[in-house]
Amino acid sequence: MSSSTPSTPYVANKPRDIPSAEALRARIPGWGVDLDPKDRPSYPREVFDPAGTGAHWDYPEEQQGREGRERSIEHGQLTPVFGTSAPLHGVSGSIRRYAYRYGEGRAAHWLILLAGDRVDAWGAHLRSFASLRPDNPVTETGILAERRRHGIASRVGRKRVDVNHLWIDPIVVAGPWVAATAGAALAARAIARRARR
Repeated sequence: MSSSTPSTPYVANKPRDIPSAEALRARIPGWGVDLDPKDRPSYPREVFDPAGTGAHWDYPEEQQGREGRERSIEHGQLTPVFGTSAPLHGVSGSIRRYAYRYGEGRAAHWLILLAGDRVDAWGAHLRSFASLRPDNPVTETGILAERRRHGIASRVGRKRVDVNHLWIDPIVVAGPWVAATAGAALAARAIARRARR
């Protein structure tokens, strides 16, 4: 879409042909849930000051490299400016692209993005084993600092929120490593058995 026909959310001036609240509520489930200022946590600090943005354009110049970029289905077009610091790549990129088939209000969107993140993390772990400095799950999780920096003492009697999930942290952090190690051991055992036959 060219800048001569911009999508309405990205123009400086408010368009005149905005659908009514009732029409939007009928078309989009959940639309307008924050219309009442009491439902908006930021309301006391909200200040409407269009001149305070410093924008010197009516519609921002569209960033190059838009082809193939992921776009939320809630938007008619890709935003004029978007991040490029972590482009999607490989299997994890394909998984993340698939997540954008679902709206951001659906759990499937976020769960698929999480799955893509985990695939990317494991890909990075596997690549690290091919390097001279592979990942070290013991030192990189900070478990050694628990003893050196009074980790347990800092949690007892302080009403810290993270104490609630303290019991599951070892499972979440060490569980995948234990499972991967067990899987590798079972695979090696199966290969050794076949080699003996």
